[in-house]
Amino acid sequence: MFAVLALGFLIGMQHALEADHVAAVTSLVSGERDVKHMVSQGVVWGLGHTLILMTVGGGAVLLGLSLEPTFSEALELCVGMMLVFLGGHVLFRLFRDRVHFHRHQHGDRPPHFHAHSHKGEQGHDHSRHHHAHPDASWIRPLAVGVMHGLAGTAAVVVLTAAAQTTPAMGLAYIGVFGIGSMVGMAAVTAVIAVPLAFSAGLLTRANRAVQVLIGMITVGVGCVILARATV
Repeated sequence: MFAVLALGFLIGMQHALEADHVAAVTSLVSGERDVKHMVSQGVVWGLGHTLILMTVGGGAVLLGLSLEPTFSEALELCVGMMLVFLGGHVLFRLFRDRVHFHRHQHGDRPPHFHAHSHKGEQGHDHSRHHHAHPDASWIRPLAVGVMHGLAGTAAVVVLTAAAQTTPAMGLAYIGVFGIGSMVGMAAVTAVIAVPLAFSAGLLTRANRAVQVLIGMITVGVGCVILARATV
């Protein structure tokens, strides 16, 4: 029993490393600067992923049901569209903010450069906007995790059915699989977060280039999934 559950945990960690998962979470945290907040976004993704697996996959296991391939294919199509949107949003945000550099010189001091963004210049006076808004930054990673969990439910049910001896064992397997995916995504996000936070703080040009690359890769992964789902 322990060996089966340990295997489920390791498979869950490996599952978090799939290209579409990493691309989605990377695009979600690409504009952040705080490493802890980025890692928390990865954990929230894993939470949404695990909750939907336990709900849909666990229900299927308890009832002895199998999920139709068409169900999985339709959700893969949704995942592809979601990735194209997430990557496109990263690129749009960069275009909207339009960070660039100005050369300045004060008196006899050597000339220097500083970054400048046009974000928020039109239509709203942010200098007078002081009241706090509730933090809803967890909603997007949770929703993305739920979508990924739904898309992977059919495969997880097959794995669980092959590994389980009782329905309770099947639920336990899905649970440790989900926990493994949370741990795996937290680790991946931590690895991604450090260079993003460093480049955001010191190397504005490098951070912008990294974000452009993230957006393009995410859109590319989404297009590949869309092409595969429509063949």
